[in-house]
Amino acid sequence: MSKKKRRNNRPNRTSGTPKPKRVVIPFVERPFEGLPMEAELVAMREILPLATMDVRTTEEYGSAELTLASILPGMAAAIRREDGVLLVAMQTVMHSGDASLDVAARIIAGLDLAAGETFHMPDQPEPGPRMQDVLDPQSFENFALHEEPTFWMTPEEAAKPDNQEALRSSREQLVPTAAVDGTPGAYWCRMSREFLRWVRSEPRDRVLDGLARLRVAGQCTFDESRFVGAFRAQGLLIPVWELQPGSEADELVKPLAEFAATLDAAIASTEPLTVDEKRARAGIVSRQVTLR
Repeated sequence: MSKKKRRNNRPNRTSGTPKPKRVVIPFVERPFEGLPMEAELVAMREILPLATMDVRTTEEYGSAELTLASILPGMAAAIRREDGVLLVAMQTVMHSGDASLDVAARIIAGLDLAAGETFHMPDQPEPGPRMQDVLDPQSFENFALHEEPTFWMTPEEAAKPDNQEALRSSREQLVPTAAVDGTPGAYWCRMSREFLRWVRSEPRDRVLDGLARLRVAGQCTFDESRFVGAFRAQGLLIPVWELQPGSEADELVKPLAEFAATLDAAIASTEPLTVDEKRARAGIVSRQVTLR
């Protein structure tokens, strides 16, 4: 085909209705700031496979009861169970630069679901209200971790043999995770090895300073654990420790409670960092941890 014919066969990009430009959602580094239970929301969004939290929308949005869930089957954005319970996912495939806006968009869409219906977010949401606008701050309660995703279904559905097998299969694909009693934000998990991931609600720089102080002092450990680094998640810092092989969550209750007082004091300290502590801090910042 000649160049002239190829030019004539090209679609006329100036004719017809122009495709609307996608609106860019501004990035929000700490999207859940100002909400109750921020550390738990970050954990649900980033590291917990099976967690739920009961909340309620504001009067403007109908004062509707709903349950936030880490994930839903098929990575759905929202599900209205047969018994009318609305489940809204904290984790989905589609997201923008503002996790709070994303979840709020799922909540608003979920409010219109009929019993048995599922909503999948086809694209990133448009600019709009955020969780801080949609949810009643007095309603955050009943945060819980689950061993199996039975909350996806009504009790009657979950009791059916076929569904029980499907639930077990789903559970086997998820990372075993448990909260360490008495230490908010601390979660034991078993991957190729056992780890503790600890969501800290203090400003990230203060946490880094505290970890650096303990590293230099040789005190950044508990129950023979090894501090392996930290990663940022929704504006907060999550330090990570590798545990002794075979460690269980209930075995960490006492040693972690004792270490928590040490870490809290190091984070609260206002003493300037020494040269060695600054070097240790830089090392923590340069090594973002990814667990597989």
